[in-house]
Amino acid sequence: MTDPLRTTFETLQAAWQKNRPDERQRREDLLRLRTAFKASLPAMTAAISRDFGHRSTHESMMAEAMIVLKEIDFCLRRLKKWLKPQRRSAGWQFWPARAEIRCVPLGVVGIMSPWNYPVNLSLTPLVSALAAGNHVYLKPSEHTPHTNAYLARLLGDIFPANRVNIAQGDAQTAAAFAQLPFDHLFFTGSSAVGRKVMAAAAQNLTPVTLELGGKSPALIAQDADLARATARILTGKFFNAGQTCIAPDYVLLPQTMLEPFINEAKKQVGQRYAQPQAQKDYTAIINAAQYKRLTGLADDAAIRSHQIVPLWEKRNAADTQENHSLPPMLIINPADDSAIMQEEIFGPLLPVKTYTSYEEAIHFITSRDRPLALYCFCKDRDFTETALSRIVAGSVCINDTLYQFACSGLPFGGVGMSGMGHYHGEEGFKTFSKAMPVLYKYSPAVTDYLHPPYGCMADCIIRFLTR
Repeated sequence: MTDPLRTTFETLQAAWQKNRPDERQRREDLLRLRTAFKASLPAMTAAISRDFGHRSTHESMMAEAMIVLKEIDFCLRRLKKWLKPQRRSAGWQFWPARAEIRCVPLGVVGIMSPWNYPVNLSLTPLVSALAAGNHVYLKPSEHTPHTNAYLARLLGDIFPANRVNIAQGDAQTAAAFAQLPFDHLFFTGSSAVGRKVMAAAAQNLTPVTLELGGKSPALIAQDADLARATARILTGKFFNAGQTCIAPDYVLLPQTMLEPFINEAKKQVGQRYAQPQAQKDYTAIINAAQYKRLTGLADDAAIRSHQIVPLWEKRNAADTQENHSLPPMLIINPADDSAIMQEEIFGPLLPVKTYTSYEEAIHFITSRDRPLALYCFCKDRDFTETALSRIVAGSVCINDTLYQFACSGLPFGGVGMSGMGHYHGEEGFKTFSKAMPVLYKYSPAVTDYLHPPYGCMADCIIRFLTR
């Protein structure tokens, strides 16, 4: 029986081997993608909103459209420089010789994208892979069928099927997709699924990039501007209703700041969301399963008698279980073994934990898995340097949230349980390239004299080079 996934993969592979994209082709591909993508933005926002039940159009434009267009522009401006061979020192021992590094395409790249930002996290790695000269096979999440149909139309209109293709299907399809012998496999999603993807890729010794998640802390120092820190943390947390891998997962702040933080959070949310006309700017939870999981975390906190602070005093008709709209709330000082502190939240629930010393807060973070993001709010440079020197995180943003992801000049990626490898900008180009070393050797060469039977010339050379 024919395996359609493998057949498509082999078609992509054969086409790449026959005609590897040169710089001109790569530029044309990226320009066509930019033009078609920009023209299709209304269809994109509608498709995503339909999958979510409701997704803020502004959030879709900021988090999906702007980042993808920015990434394309960044790659187009710098592609010529990235493709230029980099000179390296050959060393006097190899004189006369010249050494360089060439970034060459790998072949066929597999991309597995998640549901929370289904366009951004599909197209941004695709842009890097195309800039590097690869063919791409994309497997988006089965939880966003309308967005997947949009992506299939978009990419099908731009690229021949033997250059870029898309596989649609459920978790079983995703498992089979991960088993294909890609030249590189890029996965964004949960740590649990990431383990399975890595195990499947290992059967083919396929290198992987894993963009996972984890519990990203927001650390507020004693000297921080609390009102500003609170506002920016809430922006990062409640954007896309918290369904963001780099959203602040919990807050650490001094005990003396707890009540002012709660009051400021209520004020901020009241200004942003509480009015009925603002409901269109608050995104729904993606599906019933995620909604049930999140309400279960809140219920567990209630059972444990943790203080729960609703940030919307009243829920209106829009906030119903049927449309999966979950109002934001704070969970105050939850126990470390509570469910909400044991797993990535991925929703609008924000635990707030107090500390008595900055050292205690640093230890709390370092004693746990390394986070995908660290947010540190402080004015004193010494506080900042202490955090940066002690905490290892996938990315860091000082005095704000989320912005580090949108910076194309910075690599993005996790560390440890939050992932491995990088993309965005030059690092994305390098991820999907082979840094191929090349040594040009000229005459005369020492190797002309290094062959059996070895004699005094070989002895002299060995003594000279090992002195």
